[in-house]
Amino acid sequence: MLPQIRSYEGLREAFKWKIPEFFNIGVDISDKWAEREPNREALVFVREDGMVSHYTFGDLKEKSNQLANLLSSRGVARGDRVGILLPQAPETAFGHIAIHKMGAISIPLFTLFGEEALEYRLNNSEAKAIITNAMGAEKLQHLRGRLPHLKVVLCIDGALHGAEDYHALTQWHSTEFEPVKTRADDPAMIVYTSGTTGQPKGALHAHRVLLGHLPGVEFPHDLFPQEGDRFWTPADWAWIGGLMDALMPALHHGVPVVACRFRKFTGEAAFQLLQDQKIRNAFIPPTALKMMRTVENPQERWNYSVRTLGSGGEALGAELLDWGRKTFGITINEFYGQTECNLVVATCSQMMETRPGIMGKAVPGFDVRIVDDTGEELPRGTQGNIAIKTPNPIMFLEYWRNPEATAKKVINGFLMTGDQGVMDAEDWIRFVGRDDDVITSSGYRIGPGEIEDCLLKHDAVAMVGVIGKPDATRTEIVKAYVVLRQGIEPSKELADELALFVKERLAAHEYPREVEFVDALPMTTTGKVIRRELRQRAMEDDR
Repeated sequence: MLPQIRSYEGLREAFKWKIPEFFNIGVDISDKWAEREPNREALVFVREDGMVSHYTFGDLKEKSNQLANLLSSRGVARGDRVGILLPQAPETAFGHIAIHKMGAISIPLFTLFGEEALEYRLNNSEAKAIITNAMGAEKLQHLRGRLPHLKVVLCIDGALHGAEDYHALTQWHSTEFEPVKTRADDPAMIVYTSGTTGQPKGALHAHRVLLGHLPGVEFPHDLFPQEGDRFWTPADWAWIGGLMDALMPALHHGVPVVACRFRKFTGEAAFQLLQDQKIRNAFIPPTALKMMRTVENPQERWNYSVRTLGSGGEALGAELLDWGRKTFGITINEFYGQTECNLVVATCSQMMETRPGIMGKAVPGFDVRIVDDTGEELPRGTQGNIAIKTPNPIMFLEYWRNPEATAKKVINGFLMTGDQGVMDAEDWIRFVGRDDDVITSSGYRIGPGEIEDCLLKHDAVAMVGVIGKPDATRTEIVKAYVVLRQGIEPSKELADELALFVKERLAAHEYPREVEFVDALPMTTTGKVIRRELRQRAMEDDR
């Protein structure tokens, strides 16, 4: 835990990693608290119909123990892989806790994955069991013949589509279970990357990954936890953002987590939840913030009191930061990381002035630098690769059964993120974009984030994605895909106005030479614009 020091320099100097030889995520976020305060609130589940269920740490321990005993009786053992194909739900938490206490390896899986995506991940990991719901069971029913390693399918909605009834089976098993004594470096979970190039890679993380995440959660949540804190994120727990930036660190600290299954996420629904569940801390991805930003006068319509608000995935920019101060009375803190090495850069409004377009400084405990392709540090102010010095407790062990890709990830003692950035003389880091997101136009290297932030300041723009479109003369031109606010009609005149808006505010070489109005943008679950899909679309439109 970060020391209660109110200066960035003091925190960096005082912080020291304390990683024990033995550590188990399941014991830490469940049994540890159950033994101290079994009736302490751990999880609040808001269902689609509005019904609310409450779970204590004692409940987490007992229900995960029953599941661990069930899985053990079915032959799941230490080191085996178990998939969790569920949305935010109590059983999602029980599943991870049980699997970790068994010394097995959990695999978070996104419920919207299609059959091909599931088949690849389950076969690649050789998963022996999976916990899912009715929708997941139906997908798996069509795949079972192509998944030779999968022996057990448990469904939380009952015995459906060839799956067994999770609740009916777990209730017959003992609430007592002796956790496996795992080392901090023992494997705990495989989180598959989004697969921007080739097939997704499984980032294998050790139990210590939770301890590695703590500074990166505590810092941008203004020295979390504080008395009365209560955590929520709309980010799916199937991704490292929802799982390790919210659920597990909060439970580690004994802070209640609100889980919510919206029928449909809307800005209004989010504000209602903040009020009804008295949420004090939230991790809200940029896309969700932009949806909330379209709600008129929320501070007059709902009674909420948020202490900290963090976001990551895309630079927020001045517009969203100003909106956040007006709407919540606080500064939205930003953080940065990736599946293999998460939460290494952040801002903390209590001890530094947030700078629009700048994602922050290295979180205490991390050495982040800008290096060239050989891993040599570059002079300040020079654009290069964002890299993190190895070793570090938060870093992944390896790509699952992919030694070649693992070897390429670390160069000259630095884990290469694949992102481009610039560090100034005061250690502030500006995110420029993914290696393949940076636009090269007439010899200029242009980051799309700054242009997107500029366009969001226009009253007509709700969301925007900017890419480089191939051009015979300029190599690439800047193209903007724009989602307009409700009630605004697209027109050539508006497209010209938006281009001029950027030209006058940024630079003549950065304005979008093409503006296309669209109904929606392709997004990841964590709120990032999938620019590769926009680039593909731009190329196909020219054919």
